[in-house]
Amino acid sequence: MRVPFGHNIRNLGGRLRPIDWLSGVEKLLLGLVAVQCARLVWVLLTPVGSFGPWEGRQAQLLSMTERQALFASFDPFFRSGAQQQGGGVVTSLALKVYGIRLNEGSGLGSAIVAGPDGVQNSFAVGEEIMPGVRLKAVAFDHITIDRGGAEEQVFLDQSQPVPAAAPAGGAAAGPPSPVPGIDNPTADSLKRDIGYTPRTQNGRVTGLILTARGPAFQNAGFMPGDIVTQVDGQPVGSMDDLQALQGKIMPGAHISLTVERGAAVSSVNLTLQGQ
Repeated sequence: MRVPFGHNIRNLGGRLRPIDWLSGVEKLLLGLVAVQCARLVWVLLTPVGSFGPWEGRQAQLLSMTERQALFASFDPFFRSGAQQQGGGVVTSLALKVYGIRLNEGSGLGSAIVAGPDGVQNSFAVGEEIMPGVRLKAVAFDHITIDRGGAEEQVFLDQSQPVPAAAPAGGAAAGPPSPVPGIDNPTADSLKRDIGYTPRTQNGRVTGLILTARGPAFQNAGFMPGDIVTQVDGQPVGSMDDLQALQGKIMPGAHISLTVERGAAVSSVNLTLQGQ
């Protein structure tokens, strides 16, 4: 007797239990929760890993001596960077700067320079001033020249009186009046009327404090409390610099001084007269 095929399929479906998908998903989620709980227990009971116990980064505090040394060499206003650019070597050539034009946009500019013949000419940055000497850079009070691959500086002479402007209406102006407080002192008066006291920081000389002892102090353009930090572009760093400065004070000498005046930095250029 043959049984129809459709009847066999219906009998097999009746013997199989239907799949409960919702129960399967529930068991899978319970298994995942159990695994996560086991991992949490493992982390709590085993805080030491293969690299040892975990420790946060500790702050490294410098000692008082190290902090003083750090801040003594840090200049937040970069006051000495422009003066020390190019090595701070003052040229020995017979060049004299009469004017500087600085282009803040391009960083270039030009300068009016007189050569050994005394003739003044305007030179742009990159032009040749004399054979083998080119104008490399300009600053507010000095220029940097390239002399055969070596950088040297020529400072603007600011010790000369400024001529008075002609009055309105075209009337002839009288003789130029000197700027109050600026004059060309003699070498003897400069040595006699100005006192020098070393300024030390952390046991190191960082400048020379000027004190007035006579009229030449003000006539040279100094003010009470001025501190000389550089002489001809070279920073003051020892008592030998004071002796070198005193050795430069002689008739006819040209001296360029960088002076701290409160929170500002000024340049005082001196042309000493004879006896």
